[in-house]
Amino acid sequence: MRRAVKGEWHGWREATEEALYGPSGFYRGSAGPAGHFRTSVHASPLFAGAVARLLCRLDAALGHPDTLDFVDMAAGRGELVTGVLAALPADVASRARWFAVERADRPAGLDRRIAWLAEPPKGITGLLFANEWLDNVPVDVAEVGPDGVPRLVLVRGDGAERLGEAVTGADAQWLRNWWWPPAGARFARTPAPGARPDRTPPQGAPLPQGARTSADEPLLAAEGARAEIGLPRDLAWASAVSALDRGLAVAVDYAHFAGGRPPFGTLTGFREGRGTAPVPDGSCDITAHVALDACALPGGRVVTQRAALRALGVSGARPPLALASTDPAAYVRALAGAGAAAELTAPGGLGDFGWLLQPVGFPDVLRDVPAAADAPDTLHAPAAENAVLRDALLVDVPDHEEQ
Repeated sequence: MRRAVKGEWHGWREATEEALYGPSGFYRGSAGPAGHFRTSVHASPLFAGAVARLLCRLDAALGHPDTLDFVDMAAGRGELVTGVLAALPADVASRARWFAVERADRPAGLDRRIAWLAEPPKGITGLLFANEWLDNVPVDVAEVGPDGVPRLVLVRGDGAERLGEAVTGADAQWLRNWWWPPAGARFARTPAPGARPDRTPPQGAPLPQGARTSADEPLLAAEGARAEIGLPRDLAWASAVSALDRGLAVAVDYAHFAGGRPPFGTLTGFREGRGTAPVPDGSCDITAHVALDACALPGGRVVTQRAALRALGVSGARPPLALASTDPAAYVRALAGAGAAAELTAPGGLGDFGWLLQPVGFPDVLRDVPAAADAPDTLHAPAAENAVLRDALLVDVPDHEEQ
């Protein structure tokens, strides 16, 4: 797809929406995401196996409901939902309903048990899993102009940019709360996994509160500084979570956190496995890292993929050398699995991805369970949800017991 009029100027959000999801957009192509970049889903079936294990633990935490739902957000060509279905024990799979949510057409040959939808169904009891979805929710880009005012970055179909009007309203407030807070502002969320939060957001708040700044306070941003305005992602995540009656929503993405935002943003493109300049003409993926702390609703927390997968039995540990003598074939298989697990959990790579865990509607009997003590790679959550996530879902079980 090529824009009909390359001389037209648009905000990055509008231009990306057309380039990715328009009638001939990037994600409408036959190759699908796997033809251009490698996600955890494509890296190894161990990832789908871990998600299946999480679904089983959630099933137990929910009391084994008559119907258990699995929703694969931004399903691509259905690789994750297919892998989870194959990995799930028969007694759980027999009660499960399967949904793939994707704007592209249903791929040929997909298991007929999987419903293909444009948006998640309402009334879910189970697991909604969004792997690398939020980074492709289009956002506008702001840049601080010579006058010190954040302005929208406008782009043409050939990738050329210029500054437009000043950012105002809810977008401007989002920048103040989450990206460029005034000096001395205190965040209601933890800057990154493993750090201690200043305070827990109030229950019932429609969205995270961020730094809670005033529009009269000057921003701490120099001329040329750039930011991706993440409010559309916050709203998209809140809408997805609202589809749950009871269960868990998980968003997995490369992320940044308050106190460590990239000074010039992260907007980039991908084509055929390589990074490229983001050009909104439909020829490449257009993506930007996610402010997961801004997306998190009350009760949610963020862990690294490394911590989550290790707790779900994917460790990357090498098999014992004794196995090479007693069963060489099994040793080679285990060694290959350890290599795949190492890729999924690697520092500086997929292991540093954030997992935003958002529980919904867990039983009131858990209200008085004490919150977990400090742990690496985690954010705190209110006591009930934290206890469920710790004790029922993300408990590290010895490998022989998992098998």
